[in-house]
Amino acid sequence: MQYRCQPKSHQQLPPIELVRNWLYKKMNPRETDRLINSELGSPSRTDSIGSDHPAGVWSAASSLHRLRSLDTFRGLALIIMVFVNYGGGKYWFFKHQSWNGLTVADLVFPWFVFIMGTSIALSLSSMLRRGCSKWRLLVKILWRSLLLFLIGVIVVNPNYCLGPLSWDNLRIPGVLQRLGCTYLVVALLELLFAKPVPESSSPEAPCPALRDILPYWPQWLIMMALEAAWLCLTFLLNVPGCPKSYLGPGGIGDFGNVSNCTGGAAAYIDRLILGEKHMYQHPSSSVIYLTTVPFDPEGILGTINSIIMAFLGLQAGKIILFYKHQHSQIMVRFFLWSVVMGVISIVLTMCSKDEGIIPVNKNLWSISYVTTLSSFAFLLLLSIYYVVDVKKMWSGSPFFFPGMNSILIYVGHEIFEDYFPFKWRMVNPQSHTEHLAQNLIATSLWVFIAYVLYRKRIFWKI
Repeated sequence: MQYRCQPKSHQQLPPIELVRNWLYKKMNPRETDRLINSELGSPSRTDSIGSDHPAGVWSAASSLHRLRSLDTFRGLALIIMVFVNYGGGKYWFFKHQSWNGLTVADLVFPWFVFIMGTSIALSLSSMLRRGCSKWRLLVKILWRSLLLFLIGVIVVNPNYCLGPLSWDNLRIPGVLQRLGCTYLVVALLELLFAKPVPESSSPEAPCPALRDILPYWPQWLIMMALEAAWLCLTFLLNVPGCPKSYLGPGGIGDFGNVSNCTGGAAAYIDRLILGEKHMYQHPSSSVIYLTTVPFDPEGILGTINSIIMAFLGLQAGKIILFYKHQHSQIMVRFFLWSVVMGVISIVLTMCSKDEGIIPVNKNLWSISYVTTLSSFAFLLLLSIYYVVDVKKMWSGSPFFFPGMNSILIYVGHEIFEDYFPFKWRMVNPQSHTEHLAQNLIATSLWVFIAYVLYRKRIFWKI
């Protein structure tokens, strides 16, 4: 379902002008770009958000352009995710880390969450400037969150491998479910406190260097409260049969003394609220640590830090909004945020895999995992923004195209994963070469599909 907010002055136009503008928009492909994938896709380029053209009147000069760097960033994360999900050539660095530490496979989901937060900031500001009421935006946010959750539960559900899907073995958490919950919280928080960003921010404002932070201090307080809740539950909750503050994998880890304690408080909360049969049954920890209890890497407790990750992406969007036309200021702030997040990660991890206060752990979505990946995200977004939108040395291809249809590509690659031409019987299943060829071809096919859909102006917007 697609909602379109009409400017308040739209009704003042004569009927013939309404018809003329409607026809123009239908023939104008740039207008199509504006309408697609707003929160989960890319919003309009910020230098057009504050256009002075009369509401409802569109011309070639006032057509909204997209920030290609956002779609490119999203598409890059998505394509790596597809390649990893298809097997990554069976190389170890394209597989998720069994517990603490990072591989290439552990980078992409947080980046997708990060750029979703960036898009929320830009698109909500754009729609508020166009006169869209907050009540209508609230309905849109609730509807999209629900759709993401339902698609994840009903369509993209790995517990199909246990037999026909039923309530007895329905996995409730998941990637799209976490995206839906994260989007709901961050978008509602932004909707509650956001105001349309003016065309030009006054340099005489108090603390102009912090004008993208200080007006939103209630949001920061709420984020700190959420993180305090994660820390308290993780380190202070009494988990029956397990040591307090346990962050380990269980199984044969820790000399097998805590074999049923995989994930500590995070797994305990999921078992308590969801039940074991509604969790992921084959966690990555089972390969090395021989764990036997279910553990869900997209569980309830980790969703708190997913919200923090999206909120940091939201901050990136506010930087773009408040410093539009100032490319150097935007890039400097991206760099500073990258450094700040990196320093926090160094303190939490002590630059080690297992010995830090809070190790980097994708399964738990530990706070050090979030700060580390957000540090990378700010740096990567800076680089892509500079090359694609500032210097225009790269169009963003081929990643730009799947970035424009991200949810369709993700859902499609999950549904058709085991079907030809994305998968076929190999001559030598032990060959890295055959696996790599198959996975690269399958991933490339989705890039090609995204390109064809882009050329046909077909976009799946929820």
